Amino acid sequence: MTALKEYQRLESPGVWRATPEDQRRDVIVSVGDATLVIYDSAGRPLTHWSLPALERQNPGLRPAIYRPGPDSPEDLELTAPEMIDAIERVRQAVEKRKPHRGRLRNVLLLGGLAIVLALLLLWLPSALIRHASGVLPEAKREELGERLLTEIRRVAGSPCTTSLGNRALAQLDERLLGGGGRIEVLPGGIPEAAHLPGGIILLNRTLVEDYEDPSVVAGYILAEDARGQRADAVQQLLDFAGPLAALRLLTTGDIPEERLAAYAETLMSAEPDPLPDAVLLERFAEADVPASPYAYSVDMTGEATVGLIEADPVQELDALPVLRDSDWVSLQGICGE
Repeated sequence: MTALKEYQRLESPGVWRATPEDQRRDVIVSVGDATLVIYDSAGRPLTHWSLPALERQNPGLRPAIYRPGPDSPEDLELTAPEMIDAIERVRQAVEKRKPHRGRLRNVLLLGGLAIVLALLLLWLPSALIRHASGVLPEAKREELGERLLTEIRRVAGSPCTTSLGNRALAQLDERLLGGGGRIEVLPGGIPEAAHLPGGIILLNRTLVEDYEDPSVVAGYILAEDARGQRADAVQQLLDFAGPLAALRLLTTGDIPEERLAAYAETLMSAEPDPLPDAVLLERFAEADVPASPYAYSVDMTGEATVGLIEADPVQELDALPVLRDSDWVSLQGICGE
């Protein structure tokens, strides 16, 4: 316990007094296993001190002055280096073994803060993005959709437009989306279809030019609308742009142009998110559009879309026409030669 295993007994001279008012006395100091004993010159013990309780009054100075405790009036002055070093080793060993008040509390506190910080780092970015997309007004959504369309236009070309073709698109919007969206046909740049914030649905010209049945293009419009309802288009944009862009959108109402441009490039090459058959079938049933033409356009063998074909909720002969023949012809020619 005393960290003095090399000593069976250590003695040295010292100067001791019982109280500050008493005269100092020359004594013999003996250090044993756990106690310090002070003897007079005749070898009679004057007092016993507990080694673990010793306190030094003048750290680092010589001669060293000790007391048996903080409230004791006694003090002991030692000059022998070997004795002082031995006692200091005891005091250091005792100090290391003392319970440090607050250490466990500090460890627990730091550990808790680390856990909270880790949770914040994992949760905060997605929460910030969800909040930003959730509070964004419709006018700002439409603005972001227009800006993305501008970026796409630089690569894919301007949306196709003719007066009769535009009228056919408006009729498709009314027929399939209740007049709450906006459909644009692009000369290229996207695989088949995509959707943007603000209810904008983009179609590749091949969808209106390569098929005889308007139910095919109607199916792609319904599928994109379903994707937009399942995954918010603004949140998808912010997931790509990152939490700092979401914070900037909240504070300034803007997203850096370079992030929009990068996301536009991603949209033009991204594969569409898969949709469960049940979601698509419900959407086709609501719109009174047969699902089979769309299913065969996705996979001409029907193997990958057999669920849509076998559970088609609308028979083609019984379905309400998607467009009149004249309007479909006008739409097929919207991009010209």
